[in-house]
Amino acid sequence: MKVILFNPVSAPPGRRYLPLSLLALGAVLEGQFEYQIVDANLEANPIERLVALLQSPANQDGKGTVLGVTVMPGPQLNHAIEICPRVKAILPACTIVWGGYFPTEHPEVSLRANYVDFVVRGQGEATFTELLNWLENCYAVEELAAIKGLSYKVEGRIRHNSDRELLSLQNLPALPYHRVPVTSYVTPSAIGQRTLPHNSSFGCPFKCNFCAVVSMVDGGWLAENGERTAATVRYLHDEFEADSVIFVDNNFFTAEKRVRRYAERLIELGLEGKVSWWGEGRIDTLIKYRPETWQLLKRAGCTMIFMGAESGSDETLAHMNKGGKASTALTLEIARRLKTYGIVPEFSFILGNPPDPDADIKSTISFIKQVKRVNEATEIILYLYSPEPVEGDLLEAATAGGFRFPQTLEEWASPNWKDFAHRHNPHTPWLALRHRRLVAAFGQVLNAYYPTTTNPSLADWRGSLTRTVASWRYHTGFYHYPLELKVLDKFLGYQRRDTRAC
Repeated sequence: MKVILFNPVSAPPGRRYLPLSLLALGAVLEGQFEYQIVDANLEANPIERLVALLQSPANQDGKGTVLGVTVMPGPQLNHAIEICPRVKAILPACTIVWGGYFPTEHPEVSLRANYVDFVVRGQGEATFTELLNWLENCYAVEELAAIKGLSYKVEGRIRHNSDRELLSLQNLPALPYHRVPVTSYVTPSAIGQRTLPHNSSFGCPFKCNFCAVVSMVDGGWLAENGERTAATVRYLHDEFEADSVIFVDNNFFTAEKRVRRYAERLIELGLEGKVSWWGEGRIDTLIKYRPETWQLLKRAGCTMIFMGAESGSDETLAHMNKGGKASTALTLEIARRLKTYGIVPEFSFILGNPPDPDADIKSTISFIKQVKRVNEATEIILYLYSPEPVEGDLLEAATAGGFRFPQTLEEWASPNWKDFAHRHNPHTPWLALRHRRLVAAFGQVLNAYYPTTTNPSLADWRGSLTRTVASWRYHTGFYHYPLELKVLDKFLGYQRRDTRAC
């Protein structure tokens, strides 16, 4: 059996992201199945490449071949919807399997498409391997029911097997980096010039009802130990000259003991001052870290921490199910604390929450300005609220307001839904054009008055210029139509690309 693991276009032109999810699948397939990884971000003609690999003179219709596709909402989804039916038309016997966030959240919508044969929900390593064994051995259809985490069609009816328990990354094989041209993915970032990603844990123990991770793991979290994580960072540094690592874990900082051991081991391996790193954590978890831990993390290269501050309203945080200890007071306190240790806090905020988006946007803008008074170096990322298929107050309010998810892949790929996954234009009934324009304009003013600290070129007259030009808008609250700031951004690039609002 020939297996192709396919990464649809997932990045804007000029940017490439190492396909960690496919490398994780490849790690468990090594020695069991013949497979290749194809990344559309590196291919001039992905269709031609896929067909060439899946087709042979003796196998013109693709029989005995499997195309495994990782699908995130957004560009990946749109490209998968474009590519997969074309592959199916050329190779009708090829089995197409979707996995990742989107099919996990929307398995029925995915399987309604006649070109998607199976959906792997959640963590896919074991489920995908068992499915390949079933396909290779031509087992009876009834035996599919034993494969946990699988959704599929039988005689036109969609079936969902029970969820699969999480596997610890500690017990899974190391990633087969030799399967991809890693140097093609080395890129400059906010924390270094040669940045690569790593995933050291899977899941998150919390159940925020605006977060797609809940659909994937339902509160589960398992991680590799600190020694293994540090060894991977050392490998990326030695083999590919990485000077920075972005941890794409859903919640890197869940366990203080693990993070401490990672930092200690990094220093023991001689990487102090050689590698900077970024990770994501929860404010109410990080606030409990001891002072000596913070000192150790700073010494070991921790440069920036991403946290979901989410709102300037404690009431809204409660509706988000952020947990009983999440509060605006804790957000301000962690901003103060990270300033003490010289680590940049990066906060995301979700604006325009139901049922009163006007009040929600106003209170959060006011709170963001308060955060900046506490710690000017804080990076702010703005999103508009986009519903997730997770039970809770927000989804109930969204549904009551007339929101519904698309029922077909074709609808998901329509122009009206292409920006949904980026929280830039969620098409929620209560959010008007004026709301979107206000959030975007505030982001433009905010990032001009406080130009990103991650760009050294803005430390001179350039940063002073943007701050001066934006000053009157920032202090008066008149954010609308900041045309002069758009011009400045065009010439000076004062905003980080990923902090630009909708």
